Amino acid sequence: MMKFRSWGLEIGTLMGLVLVVFAVVYAAASGGGSAGAFVDYASIVCVVGGSLATLLIAYPLKTVLNLGGVYRAAVVRRPPDSAATIGVLVELAEVARRDGLLALEAHTAEIENPFIVTGVRMTVDGTRPEILEESLRTEIEATARRHTIGKGALDTVGKYAPAFGMIGTLVGLVMMLGNMNDPDAIGPGMAVALLTTLYGALLANGVCLPLADKLSYLNKQELIDMEIVVKGILGIQSGDNPRLIEQRLGMYLPAGEREALRRPRVRPEVEEDVLV
Repeated sequence: MMKFRSWGLEIGTLMGLVLVVFAVVYAAASGGGSAGAFVDYASIVCVVGGSLATLLIAYPLKTVLNLGGVYRAAVVRRPPDSAATIGVLVELAEVARRDGLLALEAHTAEIENPFIVTGVRMTVDGTRPEILEESLRTEIEATARRHTIGKGALDTVGKYAPAFGMIGTLVGLVMMLGNMNDPDAIGPGMAVALLTTLYGALLANGVCLPLADKLSYLNKQELIDMEIVVKGILGIQSGDNPRLIEQRLGMYLPAGEREALRRPRVRPEVEEDVLV
């Protein structure tokens, strides 16, 4: 009954990344060029290696190694379903009002949102409201810091990748100009030199900067969802009416989703009785 819907696969982000690759490949193929002409491993090493080097310079090694989960979230996670969060909190409020706060402990196993579980357990343990709120807001601040670091790292790569693309181009031009005795090698040499600029622009504008914006969006949505949990848990602890809690928390949602909250919910067991 209280199952909290976990974040699922974000198809849009994956589609966007695939579309970036498709657009570039299609542009190259429609121009009559061969696929091999757009692959140069030295250019890839220059751009990717240089960008990674700037990341290691800008952030401690431990921080860089711990960013994998943040980037995975940016690619595969959807924003939290705040309407579902409110639904869970309202049902918990109904249980607390009917059976008392201690009865909430039996429902924690049904809730997949660890932040709600933390708040419920602290409530059951009799934590004072001011300490409960302070603890939950400390977790919110920690989450915001993690997301800020992850976004900052992506912004760093997005900022320096085009620069290393240009550096690779300059290195290629210097090498090409140093071998002007062979005119036939000038064209291919120029093409390879320009590939580093292409790689740098693609890494920055096709991957890192869009994912940084996605992390920023997810951060805002998750912080809103966590704020809803804080308000809801404090309302449950103070014994507020579940309808009042639902109305108060619904203010965090867009107008259309608020209307959905006002519709009467039919519990699964009641629905089964009606069907029978």
